[in-house]
Amino acid sequence: MIADINKVKNKLNKIRLKKKIVLCHGVFDLLHLGHIKHFKSAKKYGDHLVVSITANKFINKGPGRPIFNQQERLDFLKELRIIDDVIISNSSSAEDVIKIVKPHYYIKGPDYKNNFKDKTKKILLEKKIVESFGGQIKYTNDEMFSSSNLINSSGYLYNEEQKKFVNKLKKRFSYNTIYNQLEKFKKLNVMIVGELIIDKYCFGEIIGKSGKEPHLVLSQKQMEYYLGGTGAIVRHISSFVKKINLLSPFGNEIFFKNLIKKNFDKNINLDLIKPDKFYKTIEKTRFVDQISNYKLFGSYILPEKNNNIFEKKVLDIISKKKNNFDMVLICDYGHNFLSDLIVKKIKKFKKFISVNAQINAANIGYHTVDKYYGVDSIVINENELRQELRDKTGDLKILAKKLISEKKLKKLIVTQGKNGVMMMDKSFKMTYCPAFAKNSVDKVGAGDAMLSVTSLCLKMKMDPELTLFLGSIAAANSVETVGNKSSISFEKIDRALEYMFK
Repeated sequence: MIADINKVKNKLNKIRLKKKIVLCHGVFDLLHLGHIKHFKSAKKYGDHLVVSITANKFINKGPGRPIFNQQERLDFLKELRIIDDVIISNSSSAEDVIKIVKPHYYIKGPDYKNNFKDKTKKILLEKKIVESFGGQIKYTNDEMFSSSNLINSSGYLYNEEQKKFVNKLKKRFSYNTIYNQLEKFKKLNVMIVGELIIDKYCFGEIIGKSGKEPHLVLSQKQMEYYLGGTGAIVRHISSFVKKINLLSPFGNEIFFKNLIKKNFDKNINLDLIKPDKFYKTIEKTRFVDQISNYKLFGSYILPEKNNNIFEKKVLDIISKKKNNFDMVLICDYGHNFLSDLIVKKIKKFKKFISVNAQINAANIGYHTVDKYYGVDSIVINENELRQELRDKTGDLKILAKKLISEKKLKKLIVTQGKNGVMMMDKSFKMTYCPAFAKNSVDKVGAGDAMLSVTSLCLKMKMDPELTLFLGSIAAANSVETVGNKSSISFEKIDRALEYMFK
């Protein structure tokens, strides 16, 4: 039995005329009796059974999934004598595997018979590809077991606090109810104002301490570029809303422009303005140990304070487009872009405004939320709240009340990492949701994901607990990948809800 897809391809080409090839595809995160019955039924259609599994990065079943990584799932299936070959599908569906295997029969479970229920429409495309090679798709009649139901009920994936919270929500909201509310997001036109940041990750192997100077030496193995700052937020919400307009300073570097073109959807309009001829796009480099994902140190390319001419250009664009959007996301990373005058201009339009004013290594001690007096929502973390009020140890609820009172905020969302997230409104009513991240890889971008989803929820006046839950699911999804390598999406949130609520 072999897992290398090219070796499998060569092997199948040799036996194709003599044997009937059967293909099954799935995640198989928790191997159970239903899967065994499915494989037995599939094998009846032919002589050689190939099973393909979805790679980790394409699995959208909620935080903490998959429980078992792709190598572990591969090894489990290899132990089953009824299976002849196991391979990993490096795509979000079985399309590529089908083209390689060219099965005589492609086998799916009985729940796929009603193709109209498949919101992704992937099964219809898979069927078309199978038939283009002269193959057939068949559906088994075996009793099905839900891996997700087994996992959710086992207590392995969620602790008592998380289960209690989800069960409470399930009593109040059905999956269909939540889905219908999310669908309403697609009517929204969103203006996003803030710094677009290029996140550069240099992965390597730590060689050791330099023999001449007291610093670590990294043997560089891989370099990756991700869209951070407002670039990440645009990607997060583009599949949820009708249209986005991004307003940001930008240096017009060809490589970065191509990166944007590659990662942005067609419903995104860009107003990228170069403040002056010397301006370089904000770039943050992190040097990372590729084995542990531990960040060793960082290097930033940051702008100086913007000039009056640039400010006027920004104000002109905002004024011209004031009737083109329903809400504004202000993403203030503290790099001198969002002046008091720009913020005052935005506030004059009386649109729904949600703000993320982040403290980072470049602005700690200087960056505040002073200019965001009276906005609809601010999303900050606990450390940012404490620094804003100069209180290291005070009760979080008291501090939240103080900031709401001082800044006349309608909503304040405070993220607390593994301790969850709280929201307080102007009447000081508090809502809490536990964190749902199980496999935290990189905390960078968690706040952006939280802001993206909760802002849309608050604009549409969704239930506070449901708002925080959806934001927590988004944040959990974000921290389970390095940096902003992947974004949340309507499909990912929807799939997570399906597995958690059905």
